[in-house]
Amino acid sequence: MNLTDYNDIRALLTRHGFRFSKSLGQNFLTAAWVPERIADSAGLDGNTGVVEVGPGVGCLTEQLSLRAGKVLAIEMDKSLRPVLKETLAGRDNVEILFGDALKQDLKELVREKLPGLRPVVCANVPYNVTSPLLTAFLEADCFETVTVMIQREVARRICAGPGTADYGAFGLFVQWHCETELLFDVPPSCFVPQPKVTSSVIRLRRRGTPPVPVRDERLMFRIIRAAFNQRRKTLVNAMCAGVEGLSKEQAEAVLLSCGLDPRIRGERVAIGGFAKIADQISGGNFPVL
Repeated sequence: MNLTDYNDIRALLTRHGFRFSKSLGQNFLTAAWVPERIADSAGLDGNTGVVEVGPGVGCLTEQLSLRAGKVLAIEMDKSLRPVLKETLAGRDNVEILFGDALKQDLKELVREKLPGLRPVVCANVPYNVTSPLLTAFLEADCFETVTVMIQREVARRICAGPGTADYGAFGLFVQWHCETELLFDVPPSCFVPQPKVTSSVIRLRRRGTPPVPVRDERLMFRIIRAAFNQRRKTLVNAMCAGVEGLSKEQAEAVLLSCGLDPRIRGERVAIGGFAKIADQISGGNFPVL
């Protein structure tokens, strides 16, 4: 059976009485080159343990199993149980866990299910849970790389630099934890049903240390979130809204001490600039009243 052939997929799903769920964001691949290239991009070998979320009919799972030591695929839709039992039969290095990936203790799951293996994530992530899933992968702090296919607009935001329209708080969060790389695009014609948007595959490589030092990481991200909550605000006004008790005069003094124009907006400040701002505030040179 060809797990990316439209006719084979249709016959398979009909045989098992499966219906697509819009709420679960299900779009199955119908182009063989896509799962092959995604799996190749993940840098797998026999010492790698892969966590996949949303295996669908198993076309990417199949490719991962050919390259990795073990694949742990987490699937939320239990109606896919008989489908995956058929499509992945005989693949002894694949384990399917039915449940919500967002409710799993990923670090404990890796320890239990992938012992002795180098853990990575490789998945075709449902669009509707992209941000929470990526956050969960990064906060688990145990995956060497995360190679995922997501909506192209989100991929561009994750990889964007300062001064661009795509630059924002979530991208800075990801870049704080990982080196980001935009790999390739996948058109809607490669899926059934076809999504309305183009997809992109990105690779995130976990950093050994943050890109810049900062005294108070939580304060820095509070300032970052405030800076992008209302992009038209100047950074001074965003800082006053995001840091309780900080006056406009203090905020202006902080920016000047960091070599930044007090009229600047957050979208033009790199991660190092936000770290300096947080350090000035947390250092007590500009005390919060």
